[in-house]
Amino acid sequence: MRMTQSVELTAYQPGGLGKVVELHGRYYGTEWNFDLAFEADIATDLSAFLQRLDPDRDGFWLAWLDGAMVGSITIDGHGSTDNAHLRWFIAEPGITGRGIGASLMEAAMGFSRERGYAGVWLTTFAGLDAARRLYDRHGFVEIETFEKTDWDFPITMQKLECRF
Repeated sequence: MRMTQSVELTAYQPGGLGKVVELHGRYYGTEWNFDLAFEADIATDLSAFLQRLDPDRDGFWLAWLDGAMVGSITIDGHGSTDNAHLRWFIAEPGITGRGIGASLMEAAMGFSRERGYAGVWLTTFAGLDAARRLYDRHGFVEIETFEKTDWDFPITMQKLECRF
C-alpha cells in the first residue's frame, strides 16, 4: 500500500541557501543550458537577501517532502512599502503534481496579503509553463516583456504583477 506524502513548509533551515542554489543550478543548467554566471547570480542575490531578511516584510519558505528539500519561494519587501517581489520560486522538477508549487505559492501570497502589500510582482522566463499556470491562477498578469542578456545567451523575460 502506497502512503501519500505531504509537503511540509518551513522557514530557513541550515543548508537552505546551498540547496536553493543547487536546485536552480541543476534545473536551469539541464533545461536551459545556463552555466556558472546564472548560478553565481542566484547565490549572490539570495545570500544578500538572507543577510538582510526582515520577518516583518520578507518571507522565505523551503518545501520538504519525505525529509528532502524540494522547493523554495521568497517574498522580498526590500525597497517598497506597497508591492512585494516574489523571487527564487522553484520546485524539484522530477516530483511534479504533488502540490509543492501550489503550497509554496499559497504561503507567499498569503504572507503578502497579511503584511498589507498592495500587490506582488515577479520576473520569469518565457517558456516556464508550469510556473506560469500557477501565476495565472493567483491573478498575475503580464505587464512587460524584455530581453535579458546578462547570462550565457539572450532570454525573453516577463514581468508579472498581481494586485490585491
